Amino acid sequence: MTARYQEADSVGSVDPDAGPVLDSHVHFWDPQHLSYAWLSQAPPLNRPFTPDNFAALHSATVSAIFVEAGVDAQHSVAEVEWVRDQARQCPWILGAVAHVPLEDPVLAEAAIRRYADDPFVVGVRRNVQDEAAGFTTDAAFRSGIRRLGEAGLPFDGCVREYQLPELVELSAACPETTIVLDHLGKPQSAAAGWTPWREALRRLAGHDNVACKLSGLATEIDADTPRPLVIALLREALDVFGPERCLYGGDWPVMTLATSYGNWLDLVREALAAYPAAVADAVLRTNAQRVYRLQPVPSSRTPEA
Repeated sequence: MTARYQEADSVGSVDPDAGPVLDSHVHFWDPQHLSYAWLSQAPPLNRPFTPDNFAALHSATVSAIFVEAGVDAQHSVAEVEWVRDQARQCPWILGAVAHVPLEDPVLAEAAIRRYADDPFVVGVRRNVQDEAAGFTTDAAFRSGIRRLGEAGLPFDGCVREYQLPELVELSAACPETTIVLDHLGKPQSAAAGWTPWREALRRLAGHDNVACKLSGLATEIDADTPRPLVIALLREALDVFGPERCLYGGDWPVMTLATSYGNWLDLVREALAAYPAAVADAVLRTNAQRVYRLQPVPSSRTPEA
């Protein structure tokens, strides 16, 4: 792994001959356009990161799904509209996972109704990683999760390792809703050999309505973690969920705090090296198509005239 907090513009190249990729977890933001309070605590990220910046990292073989980026809550609808405008110029942005305050019955119902009829919105995330213990057990929140299932919208579950048991319970309580675990559940138990994380991951994988993103690991583990161990953690997720329930995610630009886009993609491809090409392609592309109910993704992007 490269050093944590390297310059965010430091990038590794993406091999255009390695096959098409659908990145299921990309963020864009422009603090001059919308407000993101959390960016004041992350100086390397406190500047615009736009689709043009992302496109400059790689060839035309990478498409992406935008995931809400922690915009101040009052701007969540405006964030979707801003990304929609960007997608008109960048058709490789295939959809958006929008923020919805699922714990608020009135606001959640209105948003879910709106997004259920919006082909650009392919999922919902209410980031709970910094919420108090028991947040996901709230009856109103769980009702919101169930409404997502009824509306055909997956829920992106962004939790920390200690919250994984809550996500297990949520998955059991809302079996008709697809839940996508972001960032492998942010493993932190290195001192214990990652055993608590492994055990919780296996329990979560026991629920068929859960998928797992191979994303965000670089910024969660120690910067000096040996490359073979990073690959072993990725393979752990592939083993317990099965490759048919794993999706590639870059978590750009947050991942630039620890590694480059090309390096992370290479790590995931190395973790997939033991699988047949069709299986690897599913993790890197077609599983995200299925989970987020996208139209078939072309094998390459055709530049606009």
